[in-house]
Amino acid sequence: MKIRDFFCSQTELIFVYMKTNWATAFKPLLAKYKGKLHPLEYKNVYQLLVMVILSAQDSDKNINRIAPALFEAFPDMKSLAKTDAEGLYPFISKVRGFAKKAKWLMEMARTIKTDKNIPLSMEELTQLPGIGRKSANVIMREAKVKAEGIIVDLHVVRVAPRLGIASGTDPKKIEKQMMDMLPEKDWGEAGMALSFLGREICRPTDPKHDACVMKKVCAFNKERE
Repeated sequence: MKIRDFFCSQTELIFVYMKTNWATAFKPLLAKYKGKLHPLEYKNVYQLLVMVILSAQDSDKNINRIAPALFEAFPDMKSLAKTDAEGLYPFISKVRGFAKKAKWLMEMARTIKTDKNIPLSMEELTQLPGIGRKSANVIMREAKVKAEGIIVDLHVVRVAPRLGIASGTDPKKIEKQMMDMLPEKDWGEAGMALSFLGREICRPTDPKHDACVMKKVCAFNKERE
């Protein structure tokens, strides 16, 4: 299947990007997904932070599978800070890149020390090992604190250019373009809503155009028609 079957031309993307009132266009999407929990099955912010770090380059499903035993052994930041690689490996060995992630978790836990010290700002979260802007945005959204950016995961990287609200494949540039187009009050939900749309409707192949709440403004759908 040719690339043009998936993406609009740059000219069309720029046209849609400039002409669409994205704040209005996103209302049906936000209404559909606002408040829906992230697929990671966490029980508190400590678990969320650990699971977000482990989920990099791995599936949420796999992290959910190993999480119960991990958190039974290490129920809080204090207990995690006391372990070493030998103690942690048996619980995360089925996670992709587990050795590197174990190092990140131990360094993070020894820095934070207790659950009450878990930071919830973009600046502080991104100083932790294994946490970039995307992960920080996820944590802040799930913790229900004021958004400082927009979640851009692999699904958003695919869906945003299809819609026409952004172009390219660089997550940071896509995030910036979306922040420019959407009101700050919608930042916290917009990225996760697009991610859910990508998971459920706007799949890499055979997207379900007829079921998409964004079809009327979608550049990809307009090209198809």
